[in-house]
Amino acid sequence: MMNNEQQQRSDYLYEQHVTHLTLQGKRPATIDGYSRALRRITHHLDKSSDTLTTNDLKRYFTQLIKTHSWSTVRIDRNGLRKLWVSYVFQHVMQLAGIFRPR
Repeated sequence: MMNNEQQQRSDYLYEQHVTHLTLQGKRPATIDGYSRALRRITHHLDKSSDTLTTNDLKRYFTQLIKTHSWSTVRIDRNGLRKLWVSYVFQHVMQLAGIFRPR
């Protein structure tokens, strides 16, 4: 189970994700679907999205395919990819000194 610090980090990333999607002009249905994907995976794995491993994702999507439609699988994949591209990847690159914001 996530401790208080991990939960706060997860909540922060979720809020950032919704904010980035809104600022990018995504439609409400897209924001809802992508944010639902993030809530679903963090709840299922009980981990913050910035700590997910390849094995975590494989386990999650293997289970998701068994219980949900391909449409849901696609939305979850796109939502998580958007999170990583728009926030987590840039944050990691900033920490590494490789990427500097404009």
